[in-house]
Amino acid sequence: MNSMKHFVAAIATLALLCIALLNSAGAQSTVPASSAQQKEASVTNHAVGPFDVKVVKQEDPDADSSVGRFTLDKQYHGDLDATAKGQMLTASTEVKGSGAYVAVERVNGTLKGRDGGFALAHIGTMAQNVPSLTINIVPDSGTGQLKGIAGKMTITIAPDGKHSYDLEYTLP
Repeated sequence: MNSMKHFVAAIATLALLCIALLNSAGAQSTVPASSAQQKEASVTNHAVGPFDVKVVKQEDPDADSSVGRFTLDKQYHGDLDATAKGQMLTASTEVKGSGAYVAVERVNGTLKGRDGGFALAHIGTMAQNVPSLTINIVPDSGTGQLKGIAGKMTITIAPDGKHSYDLEYTLP
């Protein structure tokens, strides 16, 4: 059981390392513009601030040990004052520095004074310590005053472990 705790910690660390390495390399995710977005001249906005995240391993004694499932519980601060709940799946490999995670979270709160919510989809991989991370707002997931929101998020993890976000978005 102790080795399982080390495995879970390694997977969670891999997901966070993927994010940290991506940010330190200066790589950014991209969101292709849909034809509807191209027709409307939208102003790109930025929302920034810190966030807190709690990641909890979901135990499944029948699951393959190279695949993990976690719940996410987040509190966003700053321009995005919101809570989020989500799920994350991870995959480890026998090669050190390689693995992947996917996650979906539902964000609800206030974005620069607008009440509503939206969903975020994460896809992160690391191939022998070379990371790739994309976090997009799920199309058509906006609710309330955030209906029609589109964009992407980047995450930064400071050396002291504190998390922050930069949400680049458009609204109709």
